[in-house]
Amino acid sequence: MLNISGLSEGVVLDHIQAGKSMDIYRYLNLDRLECQIAIIKNARSSKMGRKDIIKIEGSLDNLDLDALGYIDHNITVNIIKDNRIVEKRKLSLPKRLTNVIHCKNPRCITSIEQELPHVFYLADEEHEVYRCLYCDEKHGKKRTR
Repeated sequence: MLNISGLSEGVVLDHIQAGKSMDIYRYLNLDRLECQIAIIKNARSSKMGRKDIIKIEGSLDNLDLDALGYIDHNITVNIIKDNRIVEKRKLSLPKRLTNVIHCKNPRCITSIEQELPHVFYLADEEHEVYRCLYCDEKHGKKRTR
């Protein structure tokens, strides 16, 4: 059995759909962090069959939990302190996203005013549909599960 050393302090992203860890790594810009990061792909899971896990040394401040909830709200975020899990956070679809997704409508004010933040609100939770706050353009979420 493969053994990856534990974290004394950091964050473990667990229950990532198998094969999706590198997408999350890129989406959260983890390459820009100055800390150790371990990616475990295709780990055995009684709950999921196979899963990916990402271990990140350091504080939770470096992670955008809204973006992570948008990517996959089934991921579990484990907070590690003194080699122990001190908190488990379940993610949910964020009600509002800022600069996570971008409006594709060429007539939207965000296309003209480049410095405006791209703000979307959750319009349909069941179908995971977000709409632009400015022009109401629909942005359907890519299914990852």
